[in-house]
This record gives sequence, structure tokens and C-alpha cells, in this order.
Amino acid sequence: MITKAIKNAFKFAKDRSWEKTYWAFDIHGTMIEPNYKPGEIPKLFYPLAKEALQRISKRDDIVLILFTCSHPDELIEYDMFFREHDIRFNYLNKNPEVQSGAYGCYDAKFYFNVLFEDKAGFDPLEDWEKVHELLNEYEKNN
Repeated sequence: MITKAIKNAFKFAKDRSWEKTYWAFDIHGTMIEPNYKPGEIPKLFYPLAKEALQRISKRDDIVLILFTCSHPDELIEYDMFFREHDIRFNYLNKNPEVQSGAYGCYDAKFYFNVLFEDKAGFDPLEDWEKVHELLNEYEKNN
């Protein structure tokens, strides 16, 4: 469940004195409702997704990574679309801040603490509300 991953990320960050955590976000079926129309990127946010992403974007302790199989030209269009909505992704399909080391090899799979991915069980119709609630809790405690 996404709330457990978020809680763990914040706990590890606190326990290990990390300045930030890395959150990866899929687009379709996670943030945006798919339209299945070639050549026309969908732009309809799931309820509460936009607001949660805007809040997450404002935090200095979270690095946002767009994690998608979208084509390169679509990535550019999506990056502009999200920026127009005050959602700032630090990286697109990569995390150059964490390099391979003793605890992991990040040559083929980049490092992240939290993954928002419908194919991994994220339910956009239920989980965005839970993310909001958890952000409220962590904003009050920090």
C-alpha cells in the first residue's frame, strides 16, 4: 500500500538523517486517466491527484521523478503540461543523484523510495485521498 511506502520513506529519512527521499510517478492510470488515443496525450487528472502532486512538488525533502514509458516527444509535452499545473518533476525516467554503490547497482534501475504505479497496486480512485491525509500528518509533525 502506498501509505506504508510513504511512512517508511519518511521514517528512513529521519532515522538516517537523509535530506530527501525519491518518489517515482507513473502517468497513465496513476496520475492521469488514459485515453488510448495515439497522438493525443491524455490530460485529465484523477480526483485529488493534481492537488497532491502540487503539495509534493513544494516540498524540499522530496525529489519527484516521472517514471513512464511515454515516447520522448510526449515526455516533453507532459513536462510542460505538469509545469503549467505547478507540478515540478526533477527528473524524467532517471535519478542521477543516487549512483551505484555497496548497497545497490542503479545502472539499469534507478533508485527511488516510493513508487506510484497502477501496475504495482496503486489505486488512483482511492489512494490519492490517503496521500493527502498522510501529507497533512507529516506537514504537522515537521
